[in-house]
Amino acid sequence: MKRNCTAIILIGMPCVGKSTLGALLAANLSLEFIDTDRSIEKFLDRNLQDVIDEDGYMALRTAEEKVLLAETVSSKVIATGGSAVYSEKGMNYLKSKGFVIFLDLPQKNLEDRITNFSTRGIARRPDQSFASLFDERRPLYLQHADIIVDCLGLSIDQLLKRLITVSSEHFIA
Repeated sequence: MKRNCTAIILIGMPCVGKSTLGALLAANLSLEFIDTDRSIEKFLDRNLQDVIDEDGYMALRTAEEKVLLAETVSSKVIATGGSAVYSEKGMNYLKSKGFVIFLDLPQKNLEDRITNFSTRGIARRPDQSFASLFDERRPLYLQHADIIVDCLGLSIDQLLKRLITVSSEHFIA
């Protein structure tokens, strides 16, 4: 059943494909695309890793919440940063405007994709492993998701088709 959803919000771990798929989905649906990681960098005038290195990972999460709450989200596809789910206020705001799709992929597959874990700008404790981060975040993704899309074994084209189908079932322009 459709509810009044005028935005499509993608959540998930780093390297799952939120930005790539979000841009393709937005182009396919003739919607604006927002990558909140880029919005944070613009807001702070620094890249994510510099923020973490200079101010700590919590500073990045604080900035992320501000950016999420400031976004005008109607008629947009939004790829959130992987840590957006730590902001209850931010996620509630996004969810009030749209539907949230969790792009899910097993930890091992994500680890195989991520080659720059320590320099990618991931909001995590300095001593935190990828496995620990995955275990911490996955329940939050599940909590906030309206829809879960299993990405395992699917190509970008297959995932895009799945997202288009899901979007047509829930999105109201």
